[in-house]
Amino acid sequence: MGHRQKARTESAGENRDERTGQGQHMRVIGIDPGLRNLGWGVIDTDGNRMSHVANGIVHGTGEALAARLLALYEGLTDVIARFAPDTAAIEQTFVNRDGAGTLKLGQARGVAMLVPAQAGLDVGEYAPNQVKKTVVGVGHADKRQVEHMVRLQLPGIEIAGTDAADALAIALCHAHFARAGRRLEAAAKRAPA
Repeated sequence: MGHRQKARTESAGENRDERTGQGQHMRVIGIDPGLRNLGWGVIDTDGNRMSHVANGIVHGTGEALAARLLALYEGLTDVIARFAPDTAAIEQTFVNRDGAGTLKLGQARGVAMLVPAQAGLDVGEYAPNQVKKTVVGVGHADKRQVEHMVRLQLPGIEIAGTDAADALAIALCHAHFARAGRRLEAAAKRAPA
C-alpha cells in the first residue's frame, strides 16, 4: 500500500453537554479526493477545541485506472480502520474543461465516498469555496493560505503535503458545521412545544 502517514495521537475522552446530555467529542476524517494522491486528515473535536490526530496521503499506484482505484480503496480503508472516525467529510468536485480528467476524478471521489459509507459513517460534502471560506475567511484562498490557517488552528502539526492540508481543512469545515448543527438541535429540544 503506497501511503505514508505523519501521526500524532491525542487521548480523547467523551464529555457530555450537561444541558443536552449529548457527547461533544467527535472524531472527523476529511478527505481530499484525487486519483494519484488522496489526502486525508483526522481531527478530534471536544466542544470548541480541536486537535490533530493524524494526516497523510494515499497514493494511487499503477498505470491502470483500476489499479489506482484499488490502491486508493485499500489505503483509505486502512486509515479508517486505524483511526476509527465518527464522521467523514469530502470536497465536492468541480467540473473543468477536461471532461476525461473530471470523470477520472469523479471515480476517485466515488471511492472516497464509498469507503466511509461502507464503515457506517455519514459523509458530509462541501464545495471548495465553502471549505476555504470556513477555514480562511475567504472563498478564493490559495493553497498556501489554507495550509497556513490549518497550522494556526492545529498548532505544532507536521502536514504530509498539500493534499493532506486540504483534507484537514475539510475536516475543520465539517467540525464547524457539525458543531453549529448540534447547537441548533439542542436549542430546538429546549424550545417549548
